[in-house]
Amino acid sequence: MNNLLLVFLGGGLGSLARFGIAAFVQANFKSVFPLATLLSNIFSCLVLALTLMLFSDKLISNPSLRMLILIGFCGGFSTFSTFSYETVELMRSGNLLYAIANILISVTVCIALIYFLTKQA
Repeated sequence: MNNLLLVFLGGGLGSLARFGIAAFVQANFKSVFPLATLLSNIFSCLVLALTLMLFSDKLISNPSLRMLILIGFCGGFSTFSTFSYETVELMRSGNLLYAIANILISVTVCIALIYFLTKQA
């Protein structure tokens, strides 16, 4: 039951972080490009990679930390379903170049963050 609560708490905090980024982007940027989702996914990958890089030993000895941060927070913060939906909507609205850019930037940056920051972990 403890793990369920940790995932629930982390997921809620991650969702709030996602909401905060969306509100910030909506208030400060006007664009067809889905910047809020891109930033949420990049920041989520950054948190995940930094957690793995800085706390890899603690994650092994303390599975609760893994449940809270990696599964809960990063799971609630990142959003593959929204990324997919927004990309399809870009395609449907005739913004094919934005859709392709969204896919390339999202996948490349997020995977690169995880790869390079966890190289030594």
